[in-house]
Amino acid sequence: MFINIFDSTQASLSANEVLICILTSLFSGLLISFAYMLSGKHTKSFAITLVILPILVQVVIMIVNGNLGTGVAVLGAFSLIRFRSIAGNAKDICTIFFAMVVGLAIGAGYATFALVVTIIVSVLFIVLSRSKFGNIKSEEREIKITIPEDLDYTNVFDDIFQKYTKKYELIKVKTTNLGSMYKLTYNFTFKNNNDEKKFIDDLRCRNGNLDIVCGRELSKKEEL
Repeated sequence: MFINIFDSTQASLSANEVLICILTSLFSGLLISFAYMLSGKHTKSFAITLVILPILVQVVIMIVNGNLGTGVAVLGAFSLIRFRSIAGNAKDICTIFFAMVVGLAIGAGYATFALVVTIIVSVLFIVLSRSKFGNIKSEEREIKITIPEDLDYTNVFDDIFQKYTKKYELIKVKTTNLGSMYKLTYNFTFKNNNDEKKFIDDLRCRNGNLDIVCGRELSKKEEL
């Protein structure tokens, strides 16, 4: 069903083949970028990158064309780019990999196959991003409490958490301020959301009015 558009009997690529590949890569890149923008927050520079990336990968694959030496050189260049870039979240990394796979398929001559994959994955990407799939339950909260080093953190806030929360868990203990303080991170669920101020006031009385940060549960970030 999906045939290779390159003529295997010819040693070189024709202008029509190159043009078809570039236009297919451009269209695929636009579709990927559009899907990424519809999925949530984005930056203009990253959206433009997703448009250009399939074309660049496609050109690289067409240049390599079975040449082992060139392939090793290209791999080294990609490695340099990788280590000079800032790691993004799971969605960004997945989208970049998506664009590279499409460019690779087009560069290998499977333009129709790459186009079909682009459409299917882009639609799936938009649907899953717009749906509630994978959402963290809204009632889950995270709180970070700073305490002095002379305060035993093991059970110091248990009575307060039992009073205001359905469930709670101490998930992280970190030293701060050159070891003179501890920062405790808890996950918890309120019994009554209207008790948030009373809850924090009781914690402030216990920790000596040091820093307390309370918000939505953030410990499970979008990471690979």
